[in-house]
Formats: sequence, C-alpha cells, structure tokens
Amino acid sequence: MVFLGIYLATGSLPLAVGCALAIGAGQFAFAKLRRRRIEVMQWLSLMLVVVLGGAALITNDSRFMMAKPSIIHFAIGAVMLRPGWMERYMPPIVKEHVSESVLVASGYSWAGLMFILGLLNHYFAAETSPMVWGWFMTVGAIGAKVAAFVTQYLVLQILVRRDLHQLKNETGLKGG
Repeated sequence: MVFLGIYLATGSLPLAVGCALAIGAGQFAFAKLRRRRIEVMQWLSLMLVVVLGGAALITNDSRFMMAKPSIIHFAIGAVMLRPGWMERYMPPIVKEHVSESVLVASGYSWAGLMFILGLLNHYFAAETSPMVWGWFMTVGAIGAKVAAFVTQYLVLQILVRRDLHQLKNETGLKGG
C-alpha cells in the first residue's frame, strides 16, 4: 500500500519502490531488534519486494510490484488447502458445536477466495491503471475478505445456536 500511495502521489516508480524496500527492510530490522521470530510469509513478502521491485526498476514497469499481492494470495490459498487449518483459530464453543466437516469446508472456502483474489489482482495489475488497481486492492480485496469474515461469523453463530438449542431440547425431553 505504501508503494501504491507514493506511486500515485508522485508518479515516481523509483521512489515508490525504494520506499517499499525501505519499509520492508525496516520491518525486518524492527522484528530482529525486538527478538521476534520472522515468519515464512514475512520472508516471502520481503523477497518479493526485492525481486519484483528490481524488475519494476529495470523495466520501468509498475506492474511487477502490482503482481506481488497475487503471489501472496496464491501462497496463502495453498496453505489454506490443508484440512483443519482453521480449527486452531476457532473459539472452544465453535469447536464443540460445529462439525469438523463444516470447519474444513469453511477453510476451503477461504482458500478459494484467496485464489480468486489472486487472479483478480493479476487481471487488475495487468489490464488496468495503477489507480484502478489501487481501488481494487484497497476496496475490493479488503471488502471481499471482510464480507467473507462476517458471513462466516454469522453462519457459525447460527450453527452454534442451533446445536445448543437442539441439546437443550434433548436434555429437556430426557429430564421431563
């Protein structure tokens, strides 16, 4: 997003790439100073900024930097194809009252969303202006993730309440 903001504000590809590289390196330095573990996705992100930023500078083509989110979305989508990845993020009440198959399907849905967003980003980066691409990344992609999160929350809430209601009725019938 820093790349986009600086590029749109100044029109300077070298300045935008340089700032993106500086911020990426700064995040690593900050994590190292705080003795935090640097995750695989952080390494991937920095490597992509360096490689794609270099390609953008060599070719004077911003689309290389604009392709980075596609690669990140595809990588995240691939990780989300592992069955059960979502369970560790669920509160105990969801784990107790929602079937594992629903949570696995939900995880696959998130993977599908990541692949779709990666493809859409590729399209917008290759076929539209940086301004349109920026709109997609800041409104479309983030909006899609928020909508998916809210939808999942509501569906899981309904499933938990339905199961609790069913248990209450079963307990009431046995006790009566």
